[in-house]
Amino acid sequence: MNGVSVILPVYNDRTALEEAIPASIAALSAITETFEVIVAEDGSTDGSAEYVQEWHEKDPRVVLLHADERLGRGRALNRAIAAARYGIVCYYDVDLATDLVHLPELVGAIRDGADIATGSRLMPDSNIVRSGGREIASRGYNFLVRTILGSRLYDHQCGFKAFRRDRILELIPEIQAPHWFWDTESLVRGQRKGYRIAEFPVVWRQGPGTTVRFKDVFSMGSQILGLWWQIHVAKS
Repeated sequence: MNGVSVILPVYNDRTALEEAIPASIAALSAITETFEVIVAEDGSTDGSAEYVQEWHEKDPRVVLLHADERLGRGRALNRAIAAARYGIVCYYDVDLATDLVHLPELVGAIRDGADIATGSRLMPDSNIVRSGGREIASRGYNFLVRTILGSRLYDHQCGFKAFRRDRILELIPEIQAPHWFWDTESLVRGQRKGYRIAEFPVVWRQGPGTTVRFKDVFSMGSQILGLWWQIHVAKS
């Protein structure tokens, strides 16, 4: 599993791509000679697709995966994972909120035998900078995931994860979340399947903007209860 497929989920992130694509190529080049950067461009209207296509013409390792209509983060990730060429698949937020200095550790955890690896903003050694409101919301959300869904992890929504591609492909048919809750659901269902999950602290900085809205936060809270119902009631 030497080859690595990186997925950048994108929705109207043209400016962020200007840094994310070359930074990803540089970081991956230090890890492996065999890689691709898949930009899962989800119905953008700001020229993101055209920009990625220009990169592809210069460097075919940069791959555009375009959707005419918005799929949502979860469905876009499902599609990109299925399209990935290599045995290690990882994704991170296009604003590079998680420092790419952690990419060797992320990929290395899979090479060392983990089925899933995830960065954490909430472990004791994590180094994060973000607004107080988002910090309180994040800690409250993750407390609920641990309490209601029985997870053993600190942070479920950090957008910095890697998978053994064959293992996540086995799990995807069970994951129902179409958008932001995908991150949490994949970790919870992976734990219930007995997957080996490596979590490690990261340096993380809140970006200048975010596409997570209040209704997304409320929806994810509702989805915690929905997932509990699916796991404990619907299939009983």
